[in-house]
Amino acid sequence: MAMKIRLARGGSKKRPHYAIVAADSRMPRDGRFIEKLGTYNPMLPKDSEDRVKMDIERVKYWLGEGAQPTDRVSRMLEAAGELPKKDRSNPKKGTPGKAAQARAEEKAKAAEEAANAPAEDAAEE
Repeated sequence: MAMKIRLARGGSKKRPHYAIVAADSRMPRDGRFIEKLGTYNPMLPKDSEDRVKMDIERVKYWLGEGAQPTDRVSRMLEAAGELPKKDRSNPKKGTPGKAAQARAEEKAKAAEEAANAPAEDAAEE
């Protein structure tokens, strides 16, 4: 059985609240799980102690049994010091979108034309 440690969403619309659960990977996100390991409340400030609560002993047990944490849960475990920090590569993270690139090209052309125009006027005189 492929086990995952993942988030199960709860709460109402626009007010998310997540349970950190150990579940079979074939079960739905908010469906059946084996054990609740903690909670995550993204509505609280980042420095709040109640934002992420986990039973670390049970998490270690499930990791020992071969459960794979999802990306978000692994980041929480890294922040708690339970997992080593992974190197993540996202080369497109800082690049602007298509529209922003087009605006930058137009702005560069306009600046280039503005720089060339005074030089031509001075050459004519």
